[in-house]
Amino acid sequence: MTKTSKTVSALCAALIAGGMTTLAVAQTHDPATEPMTHADSKAAKAQAKADKKAEVAQAKADKKKAEAQADADKANADAKVKDAKSQ
Repeated sequence: MTKTSKTVSALCAALIAGGMTTLAVAQTHDPATEPMTHADSKAAKAQAKADKKAEVAQAKADKKKAEAQADADKANADAKVKDAKSQ
């Protein structure tokens, strides 16, 4: 082997070893398995409360929209009947 070839081989080996080390560290560190702190717990509780409020608000908005659409449909039907009677 030439000196350049040995250098390239050594460099490739070092890069591969470094990549394997990084991969091993990345696999062993999982934040989901760490215990929740008090702040994490408090934040999760606040998020759940906000999500619940948002769901309730969305349900109310959907109900109002459905009622308004029903009223509009009824008014449209009444107008068609009135128009038909006048002809």
